[in-house]
Amino acid sequence: MDTETLNSRISDLTSALGDPTRRAIYIAVRESPEPLTTSNLASLFEIHPNVARHHLDRLAEEGYLRISHRKPSGTERGRPAKCYEATNKEVTVHFAPRRFEMLAEMLFKVIEELGVDDVSQIAEKVGREYGEQLAAEIGGQDDPGYDEAVQAVASAMTGLGFSMDPDVEGQRLLTSHCPFGETATNHPELICSLDRGIVTGLFGALSYPCDPVVIPHKHLDDDCITKVPVSIG
Repeated sequence: MDTETLNSRISDLTSALGDPTRRAIYIAVRESPEPLTTSNLASLFEIHPNVARHHLDRLAEEGYLRISHRKPSGTERGRPAKCYEATNKEVTVHFAPRRFEMLAEMLFKVIEELGVDDVSQIAEKVGREYGEQLAAEIGGQDDPGYDEAVQAVASAMTGLGFSMDPDVEGQRLLTSHCPFGETATNHPELICSLDRGIVTGLFGALSYPCDPVVIPHKHLDDDCITKVPVSIG
């Protein structure tokens, strides 16, 4: 890839997907088995429909989503709803090495040099405090049910760059993409502690104290499983 093309693709990605909410909306549309409406996404992310529409139209303008219209489900009447679905436009820019992963690896080596014995505990504490802060920033229902809490945590983690699906009945979260990349497979004891802390902080802020168990993936294409054993009775 020549420099001009690379710069152009980076510019496109930054303008269209630089906003974390917009990234999360794009991932939700891309992973959905059917087209989604503005109201679908506004409800999913608990944002005003006008905000959702702004992000969706921006993604459509940049070619990441296409617009279609369909009749409301189960009826032949009613005005066709404006729907959004993902296009085949490529959204990945590869670096060699990727800057984020290189930075994470270097920071891990700094930690090793410091000789800290309880690094996993420190990582979990940092993650938990960040999760609590994130929950306060995004807000949420005052007294959510367990289902809503799981959905809220999955949405928040998706906004951070994870691709996370909630499994409510199984009391777990399935992560098909981790923003830490190879660093997570090389240093699971540190990265999983950080992830566990973030999830603990988010659930705690939603009045569901829990002690998550993170089962790391062994390969980048595998799912990472976060068990969330809290009482739902």
